[in-house]
Amino acid sequence: MDYNFKISHKKDEFESPDFYGVDDLLTEEQKMIRSSVRDFVKKDISPIIEDAAQSAKFPYHLVKKMGEMGVFGPTVPEQYGGMGSDYISYGLMMQELERCDSGIRSTASVQGSLVMFPILKFGSEEQKLKFLPKLASGEFLGCFGLTEPDHGSNPGGMVTNFKEDGEDVILNGSKMWISNAPFADIAVVWAKNEAGRIKGLIVEKGMPGFSAPEIHNKWSLRASATGELVFNDVRVPKTNILPEADGLKAPLACLDNARFGIAWGALGAAMDCYEAARKYAAERIQFGKPIASFQLIQKKLAEMLTEITKAQLLVWKLGQNKNQGKATTAQISLAKRNNVQMALEIAREARQILGGNGITGEFSVMRHMMNLESVVTYEGTHDIHLLILGNEITGIQSFK
Repeated sequence: MDYNFKISHKKDEFESPDFYGVDDLLTEEQKMIRSSVRDFVKKDISPIIEDAAQSAKFPYHLVKKMGEMGVFGPTVPEQYGGMGSDYISYGLMMQELERCDSGIRSTASVQGSLVMFPILKFGSEEQKLKFLPKLASGEFLGCFGLTEPDHGSNPGGMVTNFKEDGEDVILNGSKMWISNAPFADIAVVWAKNEAGRIKGLIVEKGMPGFSAPEIHNKWSLRASATGELVFNDVRVPKTNILPEADGLKAPLACLDNARFGIAWGALGAAMDCYEAARKYAAERIQFGKPIASFQLIQKKLAEMLTEITKAQLLVWKLGQNKNQGKATTAQISLAKRNNVQMALEIAREARQILGGNGITGEFSVMRHMMNLESVVTYEGTHDIHLLILGNEITGIQSFK
C-alpha cells in the first residue's frame, strides 16, 4: 500500500548543535555516514513527514530507500547484507532519522535491532542467509512480537504459546503495540513452548491463521504503522525457530540494542526542537525586539543546550562501550531514560517559546512532543529503567 503525500516546500536547514566540539571525537567515516543520512532525510523525508503525520499514514515507499541508505542493521556483517559498521555510526543514523521523526526512526530500530539482530545472534546459518539480506535492502520489512495486551512491563508473563506437531509447531496467542506490524513480511515472535520456555520464531506473512490488524486513532507516532499480531493455530515450520534463543534473556538482549538506538534518536528530536526554538526566538518580535533578548528565553535556550551537550557526551561514551563489548544493560537503561526525558522537557520548553505557533504543523515541535510520549514508554518504561538502575546500584531487584 502506498500514498501520495503533500510535499512541504519549507526548506529543512537543520544543523546539529555541537557546543563542546563532540564532532572531534568522531571518525571521518562516522561523520560521512551522518552527513549522508542527513542529506537523505532532508531530501526524501522532511518534505512529506508533516503530511504523513497529519494524515496518520505510514510512508511505506521510504522502506526501500532506507534500505539503500544502509540504515537497516548497519552493524550486521556485509556477508549478510549489512555494512559492518560500528555502533557509533549506527547511533548517528538513528539520531538523524529521529531528528526528523520518531516514527521513522522506530521503523529502522525495529528492523535492525529487533528483527535482524535476533536472527543474526540466535538464528541458524540458513535463516541468516534467507532473511537478513532482504531485510537489509528493505525488500522485506519486519516486526518484533514480545508485548502482549495484558503483559507489557512483565514480558515473562506472556501467554502466547506453541505446541509441536510433526515437523511444525502450532502457534496461538496475540501481541500488541507492534511497530511495523501491518506492513511486515516477517515477525520475530516470542512464545512459550510446552515446557514453558520462551523461544523465538520467525512467522511469515501469509501463513494461515496469522493476521496483523492496524491500530488506529493514535495521537503519537502517527507516521509509523502500529498493529497487533494475532495467531490462530498458525502452523510454523520448526526450521523457523531460532535455535540459539532460549529464555527471556534472548528478547531482552534485543531490547538492549534497540534502547541504545533510542538514546541516540531522542537526542536528535531534542536537537530539532532546540534549533526550531532558537531560530524562532531570533526572528519573533515582541515589545519592539526579538524575544531572544529576554532573560527567560535565554534561560530556556541555555538549559536546552546544556542538556543536549550532556546527552551527546553520554551516548558517545556509551557507543564506545558498545563497540568494545562493554556496554551493560544498566548503562543502556540510564542513557535511554535520561535522553528521552531530556528530549520531552526540551520539546515542552520549545513549544512554549513558539507560543501558539508551536501547536501547528508549521513547526516540528508538537509532533516531536507527541511522539516522545510513546518513546518514553516503549522499550521499557521510564520507571522500569529507573528500577533497572536501582537494582544495579543496590543489588536488590524490586521486581521480577
